Formats: sequence, structure tokens, C-alpha cells
Amino acid sequence: MRKRTIERTIAWAGIRMVLPSMIVIGVFILYPIVQSLWMSLHDWNILKNVKDFIGVDNYMKAFSDERFINALQNTVVYTFTYVPILVLTSLFIAVFINYEFSGAGFFKSLLFLPAITSMAIVAIIFRFLLDGDIGLISIWLKALGFPVTDFLRNPNTAMGAVVFTGVWRWMGFNMVIILSGLNAIPDSLYEAAEIDGAGRARQFFSISLPLLMPTMSFVIITNLISSFQVFDQIYVMTKGGPLFSTEVLVYYIYYRGFNVFDMGYASAMAFILFCIILVLTLIQLKGFKDSESNGEYA
Repeated sequence: MRKRTIERTIAWAGIRMVLPSMIVIGVFILYPIVQSLWMSLHDWNILKNVKDFIGVDNYMKAFSDERFINALQNTVVYTFTYVPILVLTSLFIAVFINYEFSGAGFFKSLLFLPAITSMAIVAIIFRFLLDGDIGLISIWLKALGFPVTDFLRNPNTAMGAVVFTGVWRWMGFNMVIILSGLNAIPDSLYEAAEIDGAGRARQFFSISLPLLMPTMSFVIITNLISSFQVFDQIYVMTKGGPLFSTEVLVYYIYYRGFNVFDMGYASAMAFILFCIILVLTLIQLKGFKDSESNGEYA
């Protein structure tokens, strides 16, 4: 009886400790999700004060909306260009800096600096740097005799400019995460590999990379999620242009919700995006777990 009383007391103590966090999660996360789902089932227009229930019509409308399809395609292009470049670049820099050399600490700080800078500020800086008339990059290209284009006003180069800006901003942050994974690998493994005559390249592919896979899976999944939610640099640098070539899903959702005030349709698109991210994340997690269970990274 006394044991049951102690267990009940411990349980209530745990509930009281997590209750404030659960209230915050309920008010600021769960309630908005439920409210957004409810809105997606309505013709919810703020300006017209219309809130008619229409079921799944907003979801059906999305897949016949050419602008939605274009935004989805642009999001996929951005994601599967941005994520591989960012992850590989961050991995290369982390491996390079992990070898101790004079000035390594300075380079770590320098590369991490953009991560603590607002993306809006970074986007404004690159918007001016890439300007075809007054941009510093354009001036350098002209001085070197290269043909100059206005990167952000050319449909063929605008997405590349946005990807480059995102990679530059987050490269240092991901580098630090990968460095922490590298530092967790025991030095004894490298010492044993050196005794066996393995060079640095062999050590990387046989020791570092396999043992880094949990860290790399975290980096890839978090960047995959964030890339599908890209908005700020699009809004500041291109506003979805030119000719809708950089309009991504989140920007289109923002446009429909806060420019057209069609909150029902915007909420439906937001849930479609949520489902896409959830499915991709689950597939990727399953892939990593299967690889680990098969011993590929052992």
C-alpha cells in the first residue's frame, strides 16, 4: 500500500512539472494546428467574412491550381539542390577543420558567424551583392571580363542565387554539428588504422563516415524539413519572381493567406505541405534504420 502511495506521489509530481510545458504546447501548437485544419475545410475569407463549410474542396482545388503545382515543383527543386550541396559542403569543411592547424579556431568562428545573423539581413546583403548594376559580384565579374547577368531577375539563375544564399547562411551551423560528431569518435580507432597503414582517405571512409551516420541523418532530416519551409530569403530577395521561378510553397501559402485573405485555401495547402514533409521524413528515417540494422554503417 505504501509503495503504491509513493508511486502515485511521484506520478503527480511529474505531472505538475510537465503541466506548464503541456499548457504552452496545447495553446501555441496543438490548438493552432486543430484550428488550421478546421479552417482548411471551409471557404474562410476574412475580407468577405465568409466561413462556409466545403469539406475537402480546398484540397481538390490545390491539385488543379497551376500556381500551386509550380510552387510545389520549385520547392522540390530548391530542396534537392540545397540539401545535398549544404550537407556535402558542411561535411568537407568539418573534416578539414577537424585536423588541428594554426588558425582553426578562427575559421570555425568565421564560418559560424552567418548562423547567428538574421536570414533577412543575409538576404538583403546578397540582394545587393548580386544586383546586375551595382552589385559587388557583378563589378568583379565585369573587371575579370566575364559576361554579367542580373542573377535575381533572370529566371535561369534566380533559384541558384537563392540556394547559394541559404547554403552560405547555414553552412557553419551544420559544420559545428558534424564537428561534434567527429569529436565523439575515439582517437584509438584512428591510431589503430594508422598502425595498419590506412591513410587519411581510407580512415575517413572506413571510420569517420560510418560512425558519423547518426549525426548525418540528423543533419539531413532537419535540413530537409527546413528547406521545404523556405520563405524568408524568397520573400526578401525575389518575392517569388521572376516569372514565378522562385515561388515556393510557403511563399504561395503566405500570399493566399495574407494577400488574398483566403485562409481556408492557405490552410489546406499548409496541411498538404505538412503531409509531404512527414512522409519524406518517415521514409528517410526508415532508410537510415534499415541501413544500420543491415550493418552498412557498422
